[in-house]
Amino acid sequence: MSVFRRVTLKLSGEALAGEGGFGIDQAALGRIARQIHNVHDTGLEIAVVVGGGNIFRGATAAEGGMERSTADYAGMLATIINALALQDAIERTGLEVRTMSAMHVEQVAEPYIWRRALRHLETGRVVIFAAGTGNPYMSTDTAAALRAVETDADVLLMAKNNVDGVYDADPSKVPDAHRFDHLTYLEALSRRLEVMDSTALSLCMENHLPIIVFAAHGPSSIERAARGEPIGTWVSDTPRTVAEMAPKAVGG
Repeated sequence: MSVFRRVTLKLSGEALAGEGGFGIDQAALGRIARQIHNVHDTGLEIAVVVGGGNIFRGATAAEGGMERSTADYAGMLATIINALALQDAIERTGLEVRTMSAMHVEQVAEPYIWRRALRHLETGRVVIFAAGTGNPYMSTDTAAALRAVETDADVLLMAKNNVDGVYDADPSKVPDAHRFDHLTYLEALSRRLEVMDSTALSLCMENHLPIIVFAAHGPSSIERAARGEPIGTWVSDTPRTVAEMAPKAVGG
């Protein structure tokens, strides 16, 4: 039984690429879809925000000379492709899914409407949020924080592709880098730790939304995080217990 009632899962585009690092790997997609199905089977309401870095990364294209707004809109289109692929994979597990986009692409996705999103979640559908916030200069981390706050999620699950939590240095470059079990928002901001971008982290802090940062491809890692098990790094107002970080727990 999870300590949470409703969760928002942030998936990077790279998590869908598998070991190839680019495009969509069907095996990786299937593993993620099955975990989302298992989370749903516990009675949780679950929404997913997907990135697009496995197809196109706006910030990188802008650094290469592409006009920033154009690059960011292209990145939003990449997230829609990922959302449709994930929708199909989850539907093949037997769940109802709705993709909602911040860009208008009515042929393939519903427009994002706050009340409709809540209704989908309340009726047991998995909701996938695509196209970020619909605005350039905003990351999908910010979109994840915003959608989690808007839909009254109990926790934001940040599934990372190549790291299993928040470290005081890059563990791929510093072998003895320390992984934190718990952090406060202010600690993460002041130390410039790579939890998420500062806009997204500030939004979570202002709305007291706990964050769990963990490895996307660990064994049953999405299920474990959604159940509130000790995994990765927890970020909140103060380092607290699982129960305290879930004030709207099922049965509470």
